Amino acid sequence: MALKVHVVCIDIQNDFTSPQGSLFVKGGDENAKRSAKMIERLAPKITDIHVTMDSHHKVDISHPMWWCDENGASPGPFTGVVLDGDQLMFLNYATGQKTLARTRVPSFRDRTIKYIKALVANQRYGHTIWPEHCLIGDEGHNLNKDVSGAIHGWEQTRFALSNVVTKGSNPWTEHFSAVKAEVPDPEDASTQINRPLIETLEQADMVVWVGEALSHCLANTFRDTVASFSDPSVIKKMWLCTDGSSSVPMFEKLGDDFVSDMRSKGMNLTTTADFLA
Repeated sequence: MALKVHVVCIDIQNDFTSPQGSLFVKGGDENAKRSAKMIERLAPKITDIHVTMDSHHKVDISHPMWWCDENGASPGPFTGVVLDGDQLMFLNYATGQKTLARTRVPSFRDRTIKYIKALVANQRYGHTIWPEHCLIGDEGHNLNKDVSGAIHGWEQTRFALSNVVTKGSNPWTEHFSAVKAEVPDPEDASTQINRPLIETLEQADMVVWVGEALSHCLANTFRDTVASFSDPSVIKKMWLCTDGSSSVPMFEKLGDDFVSDMRSKGMNLTTTADFLA
């Protein structure tokens, strides 16, 4: 019986993979080309393809317009947000300097503070303000054309449908992982655990991962997936293409730590050219 081979493509979208993208991950363009070639090469052997897509509104807790300083000016991208007691503060990652932060809509303040506290309790990521990216309907939200073409070719070859998983449309929470939001909203099912995705990946014989970014969305989706498996040993079916993913600049250590941690638990490393060659 043929192996059930699944490919997980994390957020291979223009804003991450194009040098003109608003949140370009260095190397993302070449990662996408290599990933597309792998999908084309393995099309007859691939059972399923899962495509995650970051999908944001302009108004979002992780976009600059949500925030302002005492003078009403929005912060620049790649600014952190921390708490000093119950006071919101901007954090300059380069200098460590903190300055007063406010929500542009005053009534958003209390819920935003509650969210930042929940992030601290999760001990996974602090809050970062990103450039506006993957805005629903914009060019940057679209899949990279090489990967999109390869997936459509597979769909035609296998007469199959790729599994598209959108995430990030709830403006109140960051949603790096395709399995669940960083702080799930009890009133929004889209932010809660995606059990159908977990169950189908657990039933696969081999799962190969590519996409952006190694430091954030790929790492969190992978971690949340294996943490939700009923059998932890299933991680041995997981393969990460080292030439199919890169970390967001300045956050390379997060990507390195993810690889080291998951390797120690049984994740396999490969390349787009070597997987099932």
